[in-house]
Amino acid sequence: MEGYTFSKKRNRWFIMNPVAKAIIAAGAVLIVIGLLWQLGGRYIPLGRLPGDIVVEKGGFRLYVPVVTCLLLSLAASLVMYLLRLLR
Repeated sequence: MEGYTFSKKRNRWFIMNPVAKAIIAAGAVLIVIGLLWQLGGRYIPLGRLPGDIVVEKGGFRLYVPVVTCLLLSLAASLVMYLLRLLR
């Protein structure tokens, strides 16, 4: 059974697929990001930064968050770079 992890200290029958571990980790990361977004939204104005384009005409509103996307991309690239260094 290549790729499976057996926990010898706990129940021997507990087998977790690596894909399942990745999905659980991704879900945990999304929960943390969502909580930070909710709590930090008051202090970090993502979507309302200088350089973000907002067009309002009548009942129509268009958001083009250029600077916000650049900052999020930079943050994601930095995290990936740091994770690669830790390997």
